[in-house]
Amino acid sequence: MNSRTLWNDNWYFAKTALDVEWEDRALWEREMQPADLPHDWLIYDTKNLYEDSIGWYRKKFVYSASGVKRAGEAAQENLREQSNSVAGNACTTCDERVILRFEGVYMDSSIYINGVCLGDWKYGYSTFDWDITDHLREGENEVVLRVTFQAPNSRWYSGAGIYRNVWMIRLPETHIPLDGIYTSSVETENGYDLTIDTELEWGAITENYELEYCLHYAGDSKNSAETENREIFRVKQPLAGGQEKTSVAIPVDNPRKWDITDPYLYDLTVRLCKLPMNDGENGAGEALQKTEITQEEHLRIGFRTMQFDPARGFLLNGRKVRLNGACDHHDLGALGAAFHKEAMRRKFELMRSMGVNAVRTSHNMPAVELMELADEMGFLIVSEAFDMWEMAKNPYDYARFFKEWMEKDVRSWIRRDRNHPSVIMWSIGNEIPDTHADAHGQEITRSLLAAVRKWDYRKVAPVTIGSNYMPWENAQKCADIVKVAGYNYAEKYYAEHHEKHPDWIIYGSETSSVVQSRGVYHFPLERANLIEADEQCSALGNSTTSWAAKNTEYCITMDRDTPYSCGQFIWTAIDYIGEPTPYQTKNSYFGQMDTAGFPKDSYYVFRSEWTDGKKDPMIHVYPYWDFNPGQQVDVRITSNAPEVELFVNGVSQGKQQIDHQKGTVLQPSWKVPYAPGSICAVAYDETGREIARQERHSFGNTDHYVLKANKSALHADGEDMIFVEISAEDRDGYPVENASDYVRVTVEGAGRLVGLDNGDSADYDAYKGTVRKLFQGKLLAMIAAKTTPGEIRVTVEDAWAATVNSMTNETGTGTATAAAGHRTATVTLQAVEAPIRPGVCATEENREYPPAFVDPGFVPVRKLEMSAPYMRLTPEKPYVLLHTRIYPMEATDRKLLWSITDASGIPSPVAKLEELEDGESIRITGVSDGSFQVRCMTCNGTTNIKMISQLDFAVEGMGQTFHSPYEPVTGISYVGSFGGDVSRGVENSAGTDKAQPTGLVYEALDFGEFGSDEITLSIFANDNDPHRIQIWKGEPEESGSGTQGTLVGEITYQKPGIWEVFQPDTFVLPRRLKGVTKLTMVSEDKIFLKEFHFTRQEKAYARLSALTDGVTYGDSFVRTGDAVEQIGNNVSLEFTDMNFGEAGTDSIVICGRTPLQQNTIQLRFTDGATQVLPFPHSEEYRELRFPLERVTGEQNVTFVFLPGCNFDFKWFRFEKSGYEE
Repeated sequence: MNSRTLWNDNWYFAKTALDVEWEDRALWEREMQPADLPHDWLIYDTKNLYEDSIGWYRKKFVYSASGVKRAGEAAQENLREQSNSVAGNACTTCDERVILRFEGVYMDSSIYINGVCLGDWKYGYSTFDWDITDHLREGENEVVLRVTFQAPNSRWYSGAGIYRNVWMIRLPETHIPLDGIYTSSVETENGYDLTIDTELEWGAITENYELEYCLHYAGDSKNSAETENREIFRVKQPLAGGQEKTSVAIPVDNPRKWDITDPYLYDLTVRLCKLPMNDGENGAGEALQKTEITQEEHLRIGFRTMQFDPARGFLLNGRKVRLNGACDHHDLGALGAAFHKEAMRRKFELMRSMGVNAVRTSHNMPAVELMELADEMGFLIVSEAFDMWEMAKNPYDYARFFKEWMEKDVRSWIRRDRNHPSVIMWSIGNEIPDTHADAHGQEITRSLLAAVRKWDYRKVAPVTIGSNYMPWENAQKCADIVKVAGYNYAEKYYAEHHEKHPDWIIYGSETSSVVQSRGVYHFPLERANLIEADEQCSALGNSTTSWAAKNTEYCITMDRDTPYSCGQFIWTAIDYIGEPTPYQTKNSYFGQMDTAGFPKDSYYVFRSEWTDGKKDPMIHVYPYWDFNPGQQVDVRITSNAPEVELFVNGVSQGKQQIDHQKGTVLQPSWKVPYAPGSICAVAYDETGREIARQERHSFGNTDHYVLKANKSALHADGEDMIFVEISAEDRDGYPVENASDYVRVTVEGAGRLVGLDNGDSADYDAYKGTVRKLFQGKLLAMIAAKTTPGEIRVTVEDAWAATVNSMTNETGTGTATAAAGHRTATVTLQAVEAPIRPGVCATEENREYPPAFVDPGFVPVRKLEMSAPYMRLTPEKPYVLLHTRIYPMEATDRKLLWSITDASGIPSPVAKLEELEDGESIRITGVSDGSFQVRCMTCNGTTNIKMISQLDFAVEGMGQTFHSPYEPVTGISYVGSFGGDVSRGVENSAGTDKAQPTGLVYEALDFGEFGSDEITLSIFANDNDPHRIQIWKGEPEESGSGTQGTLVGEITYQKPGIWEVFQPDTFVLPRRLKGVTKLTMVSEDKIFLKEFHFTRQEKAYARLSALTDGVTYGDSFVRTGDAVEQIGNNVSLEFTDMNFGEAGTDSIVICGRTPLQQNTIQLRFTDGATQVLPFPHSEEYRELRFPLERVTGEQNVTFVFLPGCNFDFKWFRFEKSGYEE
């Protein structure tokens, strides 16, 4: 009989440098330590999550052969003995195959059995098997796995190691191979026809076998009397000797369908049976008296009908279902890549609460248990395989192996997961540059499609690609091959492509990418704000990447209003480690929940549109309520009700309606001044009846901690898990929603602390430690089961128990000491007795790690509260004193940083500040008219800013504000735009539209009297193409300003594209810009303008135009487009205010031409000196350099042309002298 045993226990692990080889066994073996599997060796050091290293895994085990030799196997055994000779005392009596299955090893692994290398497996996400039978010995054996991690590989955090389960599988010599059963069902008039295809591999005996198929309702016992009553069918199928595959179709009358609302499953059992034989037929002289079950396989299957319609979208069981989907990376926050089923279950539960019904496994094959959970919980799965094909995205990614390994990986992927009713698409790639580069991408697409269809030949799911190259032809050709077109951030092309390709299935394979940090708000709402000094992204909804949706509402409504779209998969449901756009921090900001699973405000926006307000009414108001007195705060409400109302301290701010069917504004917003108290949001149904309410109250410092577990008991099976949310409340019991206290978490009894996570992307304290701080009032503790039942006691206390913790009172003027010197909270949980799977290992626990950047005893700043008597500066009140109070009073880092900025965080010239001696106050003085923010910041014990407090001010009656073009002008500081959409990129860059010309307008640039014609632009363009940019003085007519500016010049920017690297280039314009000027830049396509500046030019040494920079007078000359031409008798060109300085000039370059053999030019200076410049014949304009006797100091310069001259004059430039005194 076959067996399948979990094999996660008794492994040892060592980490070494990349240059350590198998032959260096003494080196890596002495580093061996016990390790629980699944295991991710990189997650333990949060400051080095991409460390180049090799992981060595070793397990020793005792093997004894099952069964005895049977007649007829002698020849086969002889062959086996020959192959076993390399392994020493190999087992020679095996009548079985022994296979090790690794469900996920990242990446590039090699396996050694008893010192013999069996081979490699390259991809880090596909399941693979090793038949180790021929290398086993009777008695003790050893398996070693060598795993190589070399960065950069995946674009996100991959983890490293044996991060999914390992199994030992023992099969009889004649057997059904792993994943060798394939089911599919077709709906009929009376139910479904279930087709079961079964593969067979034969041993020496190839006769007297049959297959038996049994279908039961899910959950029924296989061996009880109840089984017979609940059995749906039992069918037997005789086998022909040596038959490699068999197929049977069995009708099933009116089964209960699998659906996202009712994910009903059936148990299918497939048995391989050896039939009785007469004397002599079995070759052993002994009759087999009864049927022997030699192998039994169990599958969970479901009956469902799925259809993709180009006009209607996705249909499940005959009804349209919109895919309210989310992309999900494979890490589990504090657990890293190491898979835990209960952590994934919690992920799914959180997504379901948000309204998600589908998940895209971006961008790799998922864990086995993820698929099992999807089947059980009713999620639709787009199973994705690859993020790269032959063209690499990183030096050490899978592209190195794709050509050789693709078919093996596709085989593993499809065979393993093709029986799951939750699978609705096979995605063969994400954002694949091969599909865009050339026609070879189409060849690879066809190869992958064929590879999928080889194993899913009954097409239980279609093949798709998720592409960000859909605007271009080659990617469209690849989409036409698969016909199911996934669009990444390209919703604007749906209508055009739907008309052009009416046979395509269209859906958003990746959308949104709006970024946010939980509980962090950068005001005001109306100003896009991607980058901030605190390395956080605003959760107001005003922080969006350049390629992303304009906002969450656009993402929702665009899909809602496209009837032929199947739906969308937002990026992402939950934050993940790595890809921390727009910063270089630890983890991403894209999720609707942070890595700890705590919802951000956007979570409730999707919930309000993806759930039914009649069945489950909800309302959410944000932000929390604790800001600076008088500060203007954007308050937003999201609800699935049709009408909402906001109250501030009991006073209604008015009602607003939400049109969920056709509206584009899904979040009503108000601006209100902050005052302590509360904000309250109320939801009403169509009749005006209140159906939901939420209130958020202002709060003080932490008084006590609150522990909330997701369940009160777990199974003592070594695998179950409880998630404990740790939060803080003030003395009045109000949540402290910006608490940042360091706490220590202790778990005693029948549980283990295995992870701490606060969701902060910029926090590098250890996931695997026992001390962490709350981030915006929350921390998650992951408590795993041991294998013994009993009580679990979870204690949370101030991290630095030896430090007496004094707490600021509500006025901030005194202290009160907490009882017993520090704050403590405890919750008691239970571990109940449960079956323990053999092979489970449950020993690992978190241990003490020092904080990443601060010393023990550090007390973080929770709040910087600014206050001023007035916030409008005028000639009568030109300055104001501002004071900041630090909460709590005992905060360690008292150093405050100040700045005056505009709403985008760009330094503003409209006011100046002076720090006062107390270190907590400043004097602000108005300079010119305009609004500005005062920002007070703290690094909170680190080297980076961790907190920003904002307060808005205005200056009136002090005159216009001017900006110097000779200092960097940030791209995002534009005052207006026209044409295409403008996005905010990294480093305060402004991103133009790739689909149409986009204009950016910059006002009040003071070039001075002389001005400049030399501009330097710092640009990022994600390609190598030329980019044309027009530069206008004023605005072009198409801007809609009602005025017509002047085109100063047209430049072409072209540099090799480097991702998010801004490269400067300098250009000389045909015209000089002078005085106070409005400047407009118009880009024809997609660029990101970080900044620009002009070169401050010394008039004496600048290139001066003969036409525009001086005064021309005399008898005979003609002004043309860019020159003074036909200069004849008695003409003078005069240029004033030329300061040559002490060094002076000793040469001049002139651009001109003359039809004469030589044209003599007299050069006269204020001091009366005259120098002669003989310009020779030239039919075309040329530049000639003439030496001069040194000229110094202030001068007026005149070019004099006497009778007989004939000269065309474009420009000239004096050169600085090399003269040294």
